Amino acid sequence: MKVRKAVITAAGRGTRFLPITKAQPKEMLPLINKPLIQHTVEEIINSGITQIVVITAQGKQAIEDYFDRSLELENALEQAGKTNLLKEMRELSSLADIVYIRQKEQLGLGHAVLTAKDIIGKEPFAVLLPDDIIDSKSPVLKQMISVYEQYQTNIIAVERIASQDTVKYGIIEPKKISGHIHQVLGLIEKPEPAQAPSNLGVVGRYILMPEIFDALEVTPPGKNQEIQLTDALQLLLKQQTMYAYEFEGVRYDTGTPLGWLKATLAFALKQSDIGQELREYLRQFL
Repeated sequence: MKVRKAVITAAGRGTRFLPITKAQPKEMLPLINKPLIQHTVEEIINSGITQIVVITAQGKQAIEDYFDRSLELENALEQAGKTNLLKEMRELSSLADIVYIRQKEQLGLGHAVLTAKDIIGKEPFAVLLPDDIIDSKSPVLKQMISVYEQYQTNIIAVERIASQDTVKYGIIEPKKISGHIHQVLGLIEKPEPAQAPSNLGVVGRYILMPEIFDALEVTPPGKNQEIQLTDALQLLLKQQTMYAYEFEGVRYDTGTPLGWLKATLAFALKQSDIGQELREYLRQFL
């Protein structure tokens, strides 16, 4: 079955960016002139999916407003003769068919995914975390869809991490299949380095079969008393095969201030209009 729907989880509190996230959704922080979540939406669209479910929470209204039309702004741009900006604003509001669901309690990533059950139904779907911005020639989700079309089962994105960082990731126990593809034999959420079965950490891109919802419904709270998606995937392994894909691209963890700054600099240096001037400016500090 074709992957037609994608879920973006955007319900976190963004505590690492306080105080700005007290009134501003973390997902709306700018990466140059686009908010983080727009990069995720564009990755989905460029991967051939136009049905998107965004999981939000209280205080995230700005996300809905951003992807909605603003007739007042459009009229002002039209009267000012700013036709290029007007075209861009209208295209923004018609990027995709977006549905919003509120996660009423902060009960973890697994619970956030579970809230999309009724909209997803009985078909495979993608899950993307907007914290993970990946710079790649081909969208990572598109790469994963190609792998899914070969295996027709659960696909999770992984990357090699430093051993001391296993406490920050879900870690897989892999069996190498070919190239960048591994069969997943097991998963463990944020293990200590000595307990980690590999150095392959799960990144915020998944293609999941609908049976994940059954697993999530019986997954007990794990780390931080939250329902962990990694724990549900471990349960799902008992009945379905799962593969991990080492994607091609550079990932930035924009869920931390330093990661966000790194992504901002990396993307800015590639901009034709500001990259060279920024490079010369940075040389003053190096």
